[in-house]
Amino acid sequence: MAKELKCIPLTLRESNKFVKEHHRHSKECRGHRFSIGAIFKENLVGVAIIGRPINRYLDNRFTAEILRNCVLETAPKGTCSFLYAKAIQVWQAQGGKKILTYTLITEPGSSLKAVNFHAAAKTQLFKNGWTNRKNRSNEYLKIQKIRWEKIV
Repeated sequence: MAKELKCIPLTLRESNKFVKEHHRHSKECRGHRFSIGAIFKENLVGVAIIGRPINRYLDNRFTAEILRNCVLETAPKGTCSFLYAKAIQVWQAQGGKKILTYTLITEPGSSLKAVNFHAAAKTQLFKNGWTNRKNRSNEYLKIQKIRWEKIV
C-alpha cells in the first residue's frame, strides 16, 4: 500500500485544518518549517507538520521536530511511517542533522521504530502537568511523553 502513497507539500493552514478535524488530542500549530501530506487515490489521508524544537535547549538550527503526524483511520497501513520517512528526507535535503518528535507514554511508537527512531528520553511532568499558553484544560497534557530522535 505504501507504494501507492504520494507525498505533497502543504501550507500550515491546510495542515492545521486537517489536524483540527482529525487528530485525537493535539491542537493546531502556530508555526512550522514545512508541512507535507500523504495522498492515496487522490485523497489527503495524512499530514505531518515539522518545525523548530519546542524545547529551546534542543533548538540548534540543525534539529527539527515533527510537531504533528496525523492520519485518517482509513489511511493505508504504513501511512504514519511514510510521513515520518518523507519528513526525514526533506529535512536532510535542507541540511538538517537531527529530527525528533514526542509520543504519549501510552503510545507504542511503532511507526517511529519502523523508520529507525530511538527513544531518547522521558519528559518530566510538572506538579500540575504540562500547561499551554491558552490554559486550556487538556487531559493529555498530564501524561508523560517519550522523546524520539533520529540522526539524519
